[in-house]
Amino acid sequence: MAIVINGSGTVTGISVGGLPDDIVDAGTLADNAVGLAQMAGGTDGNIITYDTSGNPAVVATGSDGQILTSAGANAVPAFETAAAGGKVLQVVHSSTDFDTSSASDVELYTASITPSATSSKVLILFSCAMQIDNGEYAKLSIYRGSLASGSAVFTLDDVGFLQSEPGGMHRSQSTGHFLDSPSTTSSQQYSIVGVNIGGVTMRYGAGANNPITLMEIGA
Repeated sequence: MAIVINGSGTVTGISVGGLPDDIVDAGTLADNAVGLAQMAGGTDGNIITYDTSGNPAVVATGSDGQILTSAGANAVPAFETAAAGGKVLQVVHSSTDFDTSSASDVELYTASITPSATSSKVLILFSCAMQIDNGEYAKLSIYRGSLASGSAVFTLDDVGFLQSEPGGMHRSQSTGHFLDSPSTTSSQQYSIVGVNIGGVTMRYGAGANNPITLMEIGA
């Protein structure tokens, strides 16, 4: 077909591919002239971006459940698995009724948890009933491990303090909490230990409900 320049300002007769390369620039195209149908085909799920040279590029398709994250300037974004930070990942709860007396440190009750990541923290919540003579007091400690082989990570001082009152033994319910960083994925035992002061005999538990709750908190 012959190329015809019409008096109306139009040109007919040009075949597809008939124009030389690199002669159509941004000034030739009207705004919003290129639609989805004119774009080159791609891979399902890819996202168009720009590379570090400012040229068009694609972000490769991620996996189900991943999120698109930025790596900052001079880097192409990518699909990555979302971090589990700030979530309660698991909860272990135990409730024990016991009654024991001691004039020395005594391991009262325990619970164990296995963190899913070394960056996780463990929140320990506990409560312990006691019966104490007038004017005496004790300490409660959280041990990571047992009283025999572990070490105290937190101590609640002066619990169950009672002024002199008639009637002898008096009951006290003490509660505490501590956020621990065990930095391991091995099973961790936490023990509530009665730390005796002054060698007086302390009665712990007193047949009451004494709960402990361990929560793994994602970093």
